[in-house]
Amino acid sequence: MIERFFESAMWQTRFLVILAVIFGLIGALVLFVVASMDIYSIAKFAYTTIVTHAHPENFHEDLVSGIIGAVDLYLIAVVMLIFSFGIYELFISPIDHDEKAVEDDKVLSIKSLDQLKDKIAKVIIMVLVVNFFQRVLHTQYNGALEMLYFALAVAALSVGLFFLGKVGKH
Repeated sequence: MIERFFESAMWQTRFLVILAVIFGLIGALVLFVVASMDIYSIAKFAYTTIVTHAHPENFHEDLVSGIIGAVDLYLIAVVMLIFSFGIYELFISPIDHDEKAVEDDKVLSIKSLDQLKDKIAKVIIMVLVVNFFQRVLHTQYNGALEMLYFALAVAALSVGLFFLGKVGKH
């Protein structure tokens, strides 16, 4: 009897992950709103600059960097969504709506912790790639050696993404 009570109590503790699900979804929502506000601010800045015929220094770099920063936030929000959906499906219950989805449309369907980890890892890698290019926009190059380092970094990133794509297909 004690064993049955203990196992039942232990099984019910799985519902503690609902906190991670709820706050993960709240975090995703906040990131989507903040990224959208960033895009709005960038669009307003670009519009004002075009209308007034002003051309501030580093206008293009600032514009592209701001948009890339918003994309970065969107990707992190996607990580939070994938995490929330995955944790819910693994610990609480399969999502009923998901069962009606076409097989190719099951982006948020998670069947194992390894699958959750793989999906999150791929999005995090994309966040890092986007962040890399955002930082590159504001980098000052003071010679051929620094340009060579930049070229090598882009080549390494490209090779890494190539192999990541190959691993994802198998």
